[in-house]
Amino acid sequence: MKSFSSHDSIHFDSSRTGNLATASQSVPYHSPYVIDAQRLTRVYRSPAGNTYALRGVTLRVKQGEFLAIMGSSGSGKSTLMSILGCLDTATSGSYYLEGEDIKTKTDDELASIRATRIGFVFQSFNLLPRISVIRNVMLPLLYTACPVRERIPRARAALRAVSIDEKLFDHMSNELSGGQVQRVAIARALVNSPALILADEPTGNLDSETTDQVLSSFESLHRAGRTIVLITHESDVASRADRCVYIKDGCLYDSVAAMHNARKVV
Repeated sequence: MKSFSSHDSIHFDSSRTGNLATASQSVPYHSPYVIDAQRLTRVYRSPAGNTYALRGVTLRVKQGEFLAIMGSSGSGKSTLMSILGCLDTATSGSYYLEGEDIKTKTDDELASIRATRIGFVFQSFNLLPRISVIRNVMLPLLYTACPVRERIPRARAALRAVSIDEKLFDHMSNELSGGQVQRVAIARALVNSPALILADEPTGNLDSETTDQVLSSFESLHRAGRTIVLITHESDVASRADRCVYIKDGCLYDSVAAMHNARKVV
């Protein structure tokens, strides 16, 4: 598979300075961490009692890091991803994204952050089946102030970055293979030049050969300096990342041994 190169890229960062809610773009201080989460808890309350999905999770991810978060079903990994992706809020604790305190943001500012600074890749792809590949990738740009004339060039560059053949750009997404569809989904996550790419079980529906192709795309993006957090329950998938942490019963650990010894990440 072709690796990502500077020839294939367009520097999209200017799109992050002219979006719908520019107030959310200001960074109050320089932080070496894209993610700086401290002592996060998430408690779901109901008449039947409280469910503790996260229990004091602390996690830091540096710019350009490729991190895997590994855990089984019910471990809390999806809850953690929702909080890191600004789709949910923690019951307690703090979360800074690129040095910004997320808990101070309004709903509109959070929507802008999700649209422009976080790229999501899901197991179920979530592409629209009856529009072309390139129009699927262009969709996130509709929620920003990206000029119309720049949308197609940005989408084409994002597709080239994940090695999608140009002959497929005008095909309907339902005409592609599973691996091609997932790489299109990665391109869509990339198109706004986000600070962070969050991938939730991105290979869960794929065979081993296609899984390798998708993970190679993530590795190419990582070599190009992208910050990636990948959620998985598969050890062979997690092994492709630079670093792996483990989540169990809402607690985060820095190794399997630490998990067995019940020592949290600090």
